[in-house]
Amino acid sequence: MAYVFESVPRDRGRIDLSDPREVNWWRKKFDCSEWQLREAVAEVGDSAAIVEQMLDGRRTLITL
Repeated sequence: MAYVFESVPRDRGRIDLSDPREVNWWRKKFDCSEWQLREAVAEVGDSAAIVEQMLDGRRTLITL
């Protein structure tokens, strides 16, 4: 049986989009696509807490 070890970001307070392993880790943590993660970081910066709040807001369904 093979074991896969995921690397945890060095700084869990900041999102480093230049590291593919970190991008994958954050994507799974926030349950979003890579595109959504990159758009959120571009809009609000690399603070993990603020990006998480933004992504939580985007997941809210609006029905008319």
